[in-house]
Amino acid sequence: MSNNAKKPSREPGMIGNDLSFAGKEAYNLLRTNIMFSVRNEGKRARVIGVTSSLHGEGKSITSINLAYSLAENNYKVLIIECDMRLPTLGKKLGIPRSGGLSNILAGLESENTILHKDVVVRGLNVVQAGDIPPNPSELLGSKQFKALIENLIPYYDFIVLDLPPIGEVPDALIVSKRVDGMVVVVRQDFTTQSDLANTMRQLDLVNAKVVGFVYNDASNKTGRYRYGKYGKYGKYAKSRKK
Repeated sequence: MSNNAKKPSREPGMIGNDLSFAGKEAYNLLRTNIMFSVRNEGKRARVIGVTSSLHGEGKSITSINLAYSLAENNYKVLIIECDMRLPTLGKKLGIPRSGGLSNILAGLESENTILHKDVVVRGLNVVQAGDIPPNPSELLGSKQFKALIENLIPYYDFIVLDLPPIGEVPDALIVSKRVDGMVVVVRQDFTTQSDLANTMRQLDLVNAKVVGFVYNDASNKTGRYRYGKYGKYGKYAKSRKK
């Protein structure tokens, strides 16, 4: 089991206490909405998926900061990197690359041997994506993934899944049946209305429960992040040159 006693050398200005005041408040609002929108049934973890339409919209940073905000509020939180095609979580958090989700699902490791504990803040544990497999969609749709989530649920208050973008691969849709709520990340001047509309159509088709949006890279006086509830999602996207 990996326990990072040394403070990670993470991306500056992007995570936790390094955020602007507006950024922290946006993630605290996201945390609060999730706590009210996703019911806590008994003593089981609430499983939250974070996805986007395209790569580059900030879903991994959003996953990290949501998990941080929850852990800072004295919840026990696990973040699992489910983007096994383009993993970035370890680099963003400044933790050494190690085996992870793919290795567990392939039967090569156990969750105890690849778990990073108390990363950035006490109570936040991390499982990286692991070695890049040839069949990530099949692994995420497997009985092993279902069993892994069910086995972890009793030990945490929240499990945050950093999922791949819906507009590029089907992985997040496959995993949607395992989550209690989905957060969609949108980036200003990057995500088009058609990108987001397609993402929402696909989520609707699998009956995913969308609990909100994170509007990333917002150019306003209050900071780089906004949080919006699920509603008329078209207004959260700006057109970009096609």
